[in-house]
Amino acid sequence: MHPSRGEIAVKVPPSRENEDMLESASTSTQELGFDMKATKKLIRKLDWTLLPFLALLYLLSFLDRTNIGNARLDGLEKDLGMAGLNYNIALAVFFPFYVAAEVPSNLMMRRTRPSIWIPSIMVTWAICCSLMGIVHNFAGLLAARAALGIAEGGLFPGVTFYITMWYQRHECGLRMAIFFSAATAAGAFGGLLARGIIVMDGVGGKPGWAWIFILEGLFTLVIAGVAFVVMNDYPSTAKFLTPEERKEVTRRLERDRSSLADEFDMKYLWHAIKDWKIWVHMFITIGIYTSLYSVALFLPTIMKTLGYTNATSQLMTVPPYIMACFCCITGGFAADRLKTRGVFMIGFSCTALTGLIMLISSQNPHVKYAGCFLFTAGIYANVPQGVAWNGNNIGGTVKRGVGIAMHVGFGNLGGVISGFIYLSTDSPKFTKGHAILIGMVAMSTVLSMFMTIYLRRENARRDREYKSLDQYTAADKFAEREAGDNATFFRYTV
Repeated sequence: MHPSRGEIAVKVPPSRENEDMLESASTSTQELGFDMKATKKLIRKLDWTLLPFLALLYLLSFLDRTNIGNARLDGLEKDLGMAGLNYNIALAVFFPFYVAAEVPSNLMMRRTRPSIWIPSIMVTWAICCSLMGIVHNFAGLLAARAALGIAEGGLFPGVTFYITMWYQRHECGLRMAIFFSAATAAGAFGGLLARGIIVMDGVGGKPGWAWIFILEGLFTLVIAGVAFVVMNDYPSTAKFLTPEERKEVTRRLERDRSSLADEFDMKYLWHAIKDWKIWVHMFITIGIYTSLYSVALFLPTIMKTLGYTNATSQLMTVPPYIMACFCCITGGFAADRLKTRGVFMIGFSCTALTGLIMLISSQNPHVKYAGCFLFTAGIYANVPQGVAWNGNNIGGTVKRGVGIAMHVGFGNLGGVISGFIYLSTDSPKFTKGHAILIGMVAMSTVLSMFMTIYLRRENARRDREYKSLDQYTAADKFAEREAGDNATFFRYTV
C-alpha cells in the first residue's frame, strides 16, 4: 500500500516484523502497513478527533442522570411532597428502563449509523432531563426519570462498542478509561455546577433545584445538535482520515480481530446470550455498578453526615472524583501497556474494599473522608477496565456489540439496588449500606480472580493443542470466521 504524507513502509526481516511493522492477516500476500512512527501518528489522530467529544457526551449523560443527588440537597423532596422511600424509588425507577434499552440500542446502532443514532438519543434524553425541572409532584418526577432511563440507555454500551470499531483490543482500555473518566468529571463538575445554579432560586418562579435540571438538559440539547455534524461513523468512511489512513485502520482491526465475522446476523446475538463467560462478567459488573451508582447518588448525602453544610457537602465531593479520574486513566494506560486486565480489576476492587471498610469501621470524619477517596477511586477505575476486558474477549462484531450491551445492561440493574442502599433511617452511620457494598465488591473480586485463572489456563490449552498463531493462513482464519472467540486461533486477554 502507499503510505501517506511521507510515511514510509519498509520491508524488514521476519525477526523484526513484530517490532517495526504491522502485518496484515487478511490478505494472502503479506501487505505491510505503516511503520511504527506513522502508526503512532495515526493513533494520535484518532484520539484527538474521537475521544474528547465522546468524553463530553458521557459527561453530559452521567451528569443528567445523577444531578438528582444535588437537587435533593436544595429541597427537591420538600417541594414535591416526597417522604419515606419516595426519593429512593425515584432513583431506582430510572434503571429498569435504562437496562431494557441497551441491547436493542446497540443492534439499532449497528443497523443504522452511529452519527445518526447517538445524537438522536441525546436529543431525547436532553428533553427528558429538562422536563424534570417542571414537574410538580412525585408522580411527574417518576415519569420523567423513567423516560430519561429509556433515552440514555443506549449511550454507554453504544460508545464502548463504537470505540472497539476504531482501536485494536489492547488499545481500547485506555480509550475507554478516558471516555469513562468523564463520569468522574461529572461527579466533580456536577457539585460545582449545582452550587452555582441554585443561586437562581426563584427566577421564573422556579426553585434552584429545578434550574439544575432545566439548564443541564438544554446544554445537552445544544451538544446533540453539534454531534449530528461532527460524529464519524466508521474508519472506512471517516472524513478526517486520508484514503491511505482509512485503509490502514481497517487493516489493523482485521489483523487484531483475526478476520472474524463482522456482518449483521441475529445468530450472533444468540451466540452472545449462550456464552457463559459473558454472564460471569455480568455478575462482576453488577457488583461494581451497584457501588458506582451508590457513590454517585449518595456521596453528597454521606458528606453531609460528616458535619458539612449542604453547600459545602457539594464542594467536598470534588476531590474524591479527581482522584478517581486519575486512577481511571492511569489504570487504563497501564493495562493496555501490559496487555492484561484481570490483575487490575482485582487490585482496584481491593482498593474499593479498603475504603468501604474505613467507612464502616470508623466514625472519625477524617478517616471516613479518606475512605471515600479509596472507595470512589477503586470503583470508578474498574468500570472501563471491566468493559474493556469483556469486549477484548468477545470475537465477532455483532456478538461483541450484544455482549457489551449485556454486560453494561446487567450491571446497570445495580442502579435499582443502589437506590435503596443508603436509607435515611440508617443515617448517619449507614452501616447496612456499607456492609451490602462490601459484599457486592467482594463478589466481583472473587469472580475476577476466577476469570483470570480460567482465561490463563484456556490460552495455555489452546497453545498446546493447536498450531502456533503465525502458522495460520488467511484461508485458515476465514474457515473459522463465524466461530468468534471459540476459533482455535483466538487468544483471550487475561
